[in-house]
Amino acid sequence: MRRRILLAILLAVAITACALGIPLGYTAFQVVESLTREDLAARAQQIAATLDDEIAAGRPLDLSRVELAVPTGGRLVVSLPGTQDRGLGPELGADTVSEEVPIVHQGRVRLSVDAEPMRNRQAQVAALVALVVVGTVGIGTLVAMITARRLAQPLRHVSDRASRLGAGDFRLDRTRYDVAELDMVAEALDNSATALAQLVQRERELVGDVSHQLRSRLTALQLRLEALTSMGDDEVSAEAREALEQAERLADVLDDMLAATREARATGAHPVDLAGELDAIADEWRAPLRAQGRSLKLKVPQGLLARASPARLREAVGVLLDNAVRHGGGTVTLTARAGDVAMPGGETVVIEVSDSGAGVPDELAPHIFERGVSGSGSTGLGLALARALVDSDGGRLELSTARPPTFTVFLPVPRAADVRGVRWPAERGPR
Repeated sequence: MRRRILLAILLAVAITACALGIPLGYTAFQVVESLTREDLAARAQQIAATLDDEIAAGRPLDLSRVELAVPTGGRLVVSLPGTQDRGLGPELGADTVSEEVPIVHQGRVRLSVDAEPMRNRQAQVAALVALVVVGTVGIGTLVAMITARRLAQPLRHVSDRASRLGAGDFRLDRTRYDVAELDMVAEALDNSATALAQLVQRERELVGDVSHQLRSRLTALQLRLEALTSMGDDEVSAEAREALEQAERLADVLDDMLAATREARATGAHPVDLAGELDAIADEWRAPLRAQGRSLKLKVPQGLLARASPARLREAVGVLLDNAVRHGGGTVTLTARAGDVAMPGGETVVIEVSDSGAGVPDELAPHIFERGVSGSGSTGLGLALARALVDSDGGRLELSTARPPTFTVFLPVPRAADVRGVRWPAERGPR
């Protein structure tokens, strides 16, 4: 895009420079020659008038009287009827500029000069015109580069914003570019991010609600069926066992569906080395904390893997660190460790962000992840979007403790099938 904009502007500048420079150069050539001829014509008229006075007075022609009117290095030739031409000045070559005027009574006066000085002046004027054209193209190139950069940077930023949105980054970006069309695109992306975040949040809540309700009903059903299997009636016990088996199969199907839903939400997630990823995230936030006289501590063991998409993880942890910078106090601690609480999909990795601030008020703690809820006048969107990002990777974000404030991210541990190119040892069993 930037190259096309630059080439288009340069092409327009080049066409304009040629359209103006060529006629200007031609006109300059003509002007220099015209000025030279006008000067010769004026001198010749002066000489002809002087000689005409001599002829009218009956005096013999004396060319020395008009010698001062002849240009330096010029040649004067006077032609009178019945007499031989008389000349004044050196003989000139073939390339000359001449002007001839008549004498009123009789004869003609021809004044000539060498054309080389005129050609030199024409070359100087042409060089000046070419210099102006080159300078114009140079200035146009500079303007084109600035304009192309000014247009390409917002377009690149919009492209990156759209890519992050596709990767699950639903945070709002209030950057605007003072270009009406690009600002409309940026506004549309923000609206889409908000709508997608709400959609993901509703999906997570719906899946959780459906899972909870179905699990509760299945558990109650299985308890009743187990009670029926212990009854004395063999026929009833047999039917109850069949029904219990079907209920267990339905529970397995439900588990598979929930696992598939988590997999669908976590599209793009793959094993991530938290040591390198969190270290890069921490480096971005040390400067803002240092500006407040605070610090950030990072505690991540080497080789700790989690299944997540780097973009979503970076943005979600960034929201938590931004929350600690804006609303927290003291040292901010970012830690990661193997989790001691298992998720439905298996083992977990825990990431915690905490600080030494006043913490979250008791009345706000149950609603801290709801959209629009804020205790300090902010938009109240950050934590809701962070939870949606973590949930999109099949994880969970919770407020572990309100005072001191500690936010905990639970991410699934990668399975062997998630790690490509790694040969995992076969599971050993008794022979």
